[in-house]
Amino acid sequence: MSEKTPKQSAATRSATGAPQPPAPASGDAPGKTEQPVESLRPLATDYLTDPTDPFPILVPAKPAKAPRLKLPKAATVVKSAVPAAPAAPATSATPATSAAPAAPAARPVPAPPPTPLIPASSILHSAQSTHSRDHTPLRIAHLYPSLLNVAGDGGNLIAIQRRAQWRGIPVEVVAVEKGETPDFGKFDIVLFHGGQDVEMAVAAADFAHKTPSLRDAVDDGVVVFAVCAGLQLLGHRYISNAGEEMIGAGILDLETRGGPQRFMQHAACQVTIDGVTGTVVGFENHSGLTELGPGCEAFGRVLAGAGNNGRDGLEGARSGNVFATYLHGPVLPKNPWLTDQLIRIAVGRAEQLAPSLVALAPLDDEFEDRAHDMALAKAIANRGKRTALEPARLVRGQKVG
Repeated sequence: MSEKTPKQSAATRSATGAPQPPAPASGDAPGKTEQPVESLRPLATDYLTDPTDPFPILVPAKPAKAPRLKLPKAATVVKSAVPAAPAAPATSATPATSAAPAAPAARPVPAPPPTPLIPASSILHSAQSTHSRDHTPLRIAHLYPSLLNVAGDGGNLIAIQRRAQWRGIPVEVVAVEKGETPDFGKFDIVLFHGGQDVEMAVAAADFAHKTPSLRDAVDDGVVVFAVCAGLQLLGHRYISNAGEEMIGAGILDLETRGGPQRFMQHAACQVTIDGVTGTVVGFENHSGLTELGPGCEAFGRVLAGAGNNGRDGLEGARSGNVFATYLHGPVLPKNPWLTDQLIRIAVGRAEQLAPSLVALAPLDDEFEDRAHDMALAKAIANRGKRTALEPARLVRGQKVG
């Protein structure tokens, strides 16, 4: 009968409660190594307070100074080239060092118009923020996550979550599946991703029940970010290559029909949001040909790739706070600027501030920028080609030739 192993003392246990190997006895053979025991990592309840988080808060190599607020003054005086005389006689007995008479007091000169001030309440925490309870939670509705998630589109949700949480902004995510009809006005962001025609048809039949609530939310300023199938179902209708018609929400003034060729390649477009222009990269994979109506504008201008239809140089669609694109990838992790624009607009709504008054703390985007630049280089290298592979001719949804 084997001997029982003695119980370990509390000192041999880790902070997480996982047992650790006992210290070697004095009689153990020299040079004998013990088998390492890996302690279990506790479940993180807050990305910002878990010291073992594999994705910690990123701090720039040269941390930027916190924004300094300009406080209004009662009167602003511009210094004159001639020194002003003291307002009252000096009490010191020390004689003046200059024989020149004192100049008359300079009159106050009106200051130039002040730049718009950003209220202290709108300056978000720095990248070193350690507490998330100072901000209103960012509420995200993820539409049909089990149906629509091709080309890693679910990574868009992760990008928004992480970049918000790294700044101390808490995030609440609700998966909205088939048969569920929430009040979308209670959310700040709605994600509507891509899928193939079979899954898209299932989502389209159910989406009709969600449309009235989503329309009201859009009118109330909720941010909607849609990709591929989401773009098509936000339009009036989508007619597949097989001739199946799917009625959309009509939130975006566009219509899509299945085309004879699949656009599949790295792509890039130029996007302008609130006067700021950036380059957005991704991977397009669609055969739908989208035409925009006068009720919405393009999401961006094509730099490389096919865009909506391979003809007009337009990519995606936009109306108000609704942003729709054909770019997969997922697109947001490789475009931190675009991700931050969505967060900024959504935080403004959550905090009841104008988006222009929301200032996001800077993050170290070295890895994101490298991924962006690599994708952009591939898109430019393939510019002028209709697909990354040989053209795949489609007849009623079937490849031929």
